[in-house]
Amino acid sequence: MPSGPGNSNRVAIVGASSLRGKELKQVLEDRNFPASEIILLDESVMAGTLTEAAGEPTFIRALEEDSFEGARFVFFAGTAFDTEHNWQSARRAGATVIDLTGAVMASGRATMWIPWLAAALPRLPASKVNGSAEPTSYFSPSTPVIEACTVAAGIAKFQPQRAAMVLYPPVSERDQPGIEELEGQTANLLSLRPIEQTVFDVQVAFNLLPGYGELAKPSLAEVRKGIARDVAAFIAGRAPVPAIQLVQTPVFYGYAFSAYAEFATPPAEEALAKEFAQLGVKISGAGDPAPTNVSAAGENEIQMARIEFDPNIPGGVWLWGVADNLRIAATNAVRIAEELVAESRLA
Repeated sequence: MPSGPGNSNRVAIVGASSLRGKELKQVLEDRNFPASEIILLDESVMAGTLTEAAGEPTFIRALEEDSFEGARFVFFAGTAFDTEHNWQSARRAGATVIDLTGAVMASGRATMWIPWLAAALPRLPASKVNGSAEPTSYFSPSTPVIEACTVAAGIAKFQPQRAAMVLYPPVSERDQPGIEELEGQTANLLSLRPIEQTVFDVQVAFNLLPGYGELAKPSLAEVRKGIARDVAAFIAGRAPVPAIQLVQTPVFYGYAFSAYAEFATPPAEEALAKEFAQLGVKISGAGDPAPTNVSAAGENEIQMARIEFDPNIPGGVWLWGVADNLRIAATNAVRIAEELVAESRLA
């Protein structure tokens, strides 16, 4: 039977063994989300893995036809393949789908949502799905999309003439295989041994990369294109869309960015910092060190260094920031569910 908003908040996580899935479970617990039960689901090879949820031992279950019965929310945090083949089953069971993979969004059947930008960039009107005015599938975008949209929202009031961002993805964006490849490459290079290049098809350790090897899928260019597409789709003309470039870094976690904006009349540092603070961004104070991948680990917000003005361009402003890539993505997804629970209580 469909769960419906009046039933308990039973939650299912598809891709529970992935880095995103594990972080999502942790965020649900840390934020005390009112879940009556958290069901952990994954492909059959991971089924039976012992883990814990809400402090109790549990097992990861295999995805089956009735996996979503009674669930109010189903988070898809694993592969796009699993999402494509299972999200409609979750919908038929009456669950609200919150997708972190982008597969449902690509089908045109989900609404993208970043709750903490609601004051600056309110939720877009929902497109009709199967004749219903309100969607029951949502897309929680990736961390670089959240960062780029936050920068766009923060500078919009001051009417920038142009804006650009360079994003620095960590290897954990490729889940556990990316972590293991960087670990292995680092150890082998220090030991003067041949390196594995299964994930990136190129040496990523001790390196900065504008692209991957030819066998790596998706390519860095494809990742960049997807980020740019999602940023433009979310902003939808409500703020300036920044030009976006990616440079792969040899770091495990933390998504850093460097952004440049140019204004006809440069805004005051305090005014610009206030705009970002209102969006939930943590700005370094005077004398504080700039944030790093290490300092951002485990934090729920984007961290930014003090705003710097360009020495050669009178209206030029530089921004440096970083976020825990797994934590921010998971927190945004959980906040979507929290907003929906709050809305149902007011209905």
